[in-house]
Amino acid sequence: MSRSQIVATVSVVVLAIFVLAGYLWQQNQTNTAKAVVDSAALERTYSPSFGPADAKVTIVEFFDPACEACRAFYPFVKRIMAEYPEDVRLVLRYTTFHQGSDEVVRLLEAARKQDLFEPVLEEVLRRQSDWASHGNPDISKAWAAAELAGLDVTRAEKDAQAITVTSLLQQEATDVKTMQVEKTPTFFVNGKSLPSFGAQQLYDLVSAEVGR
Repeated sequence: MSRSQIVATVSVVVLAIFVLAGYLWQQNQTNTAKAVVDSAALERTYSPSFGPADAKVTIVEFFDPACEACRAFYPFVKRIMAEYPEDVRLVLRYTTFHQGSDEVVRLLEAARKQDLFEPVLEEVLRRQSDWASHGNPDISKAWAAAELAGLDVTRAEKDAQAITVTSLLQQEATDVKTMQVEKTPTFFVNGKSLPSFGAQQLYDLVSAEVGR
């Protein structure tokens, strides 16, 4: 091989290395960006949460009470928490994409004032098909479900209309836009989005974060 051929070959190899390095750098930047989120918009101090406050792993779920997929995922997320009772915390963020969901959020916030958030949430989800007919929700049936869970409805109806709940709904809507949440449920695990949507993907990411 002549000297000029050697120089040409080396130049091609060097150029290929630079191209590959640039591509890998761009990929790394993209992957890193997926893990960087607005921490303030991700979780608020008022956000309902389950599990230890000092848990190693925090799952943030953008959640619509009228969303069928949210209802389906709820027991799965609880199983993850049961598997890692000391390591995983769940934070719920309200995402009111469906008609009537904002009224159910008001109901849930009123239930919090009576320390009944979890039982009311579970009863409302259990009876979701009764009240969450898309396009024509019957919120009175959601209230009936909450009453079955022990809610003092008379008191709750007043608490649900509090200005603090209105402000909360406004902040949630702002954060949903900031986080670019377009469907429910959307999960973040320690600030990282799922590589793709699915129960196994959620479990795998949580397990990886627990193992760090």
